[in-house]
Amino acid sequence: MTRPYRAFLHAFRSRLTWADSTLLRRAGAVALLITAVFLAVRPDPSTDRTLVLVAARELPPGQVIGDGDLRTADRETATLPAGAVRDAARVRGATLAAALTTGEILTEVRVLGPRLAAVAGGSPDARIVPIRLADNAVAEILRSGDRVDVVAGEDTGGTGRPARLLAADAAVVLVPQADGARGRTDRVVLVALDSRRATAVAAASLRTALTVVFH
Repeated sequence: MTRPYRAFLHAFRSRLTWADSTLLRRAGAVALLITAVFLAVRPDPSTDRTLVLVAARELPPGQVIGDGDLRTADRETATLPAGAVRDAARVRGATLAAALTTGEILTEVRVLGPRLAAVAGGSPDARIVPIRLADNAVAEILRSGDRVDVVAGEDTGGTGRPARLLAADAAVVLVPQADGARGRTDRVVLVALDSRRATAVAAASLRTALTVVFH
């Protein structure tokens, strides 16, 4: 074998070795990239999951929850909001205080109940009180979350008692839509107050007209 031929053969073998090595490195890099992408998009099997209730369709405020309004959905436990509702029996027949969009998780503060009263009223013994306003036009501009003072109108029973403040800084939790289909024109507004002031407002609403003052 001549020297030029041996030199050519050695160079050819070296070229093959370098090419194979480069190809293997590139293939390994591609495999690592694919593995990384797979691990990134694959759910972590060790992540805790919880079945919760979500809206099966868009639900308006004031909606009485019934069959077909909610469905169960699997969610990561760590991402659940506080008070996420898991048991449908607990909220069946309850009234929504705020709208829910399709797929949105239902929480305890979205329905009328003790939890909403405590959060809105700022007191663990808070209560939700319905008040009938003397002027329906006021109810038209009230919205859930408004802070208002509840005022008793002037006594029309002949005692001459002037208007007076019954409760300051009440939280409006629900303003139901007018029920024109039943011929009712008066509006009832639900507000959250601590138990002492809630009792005073409820009693006054039986004797005199009430209104609210916006903050």
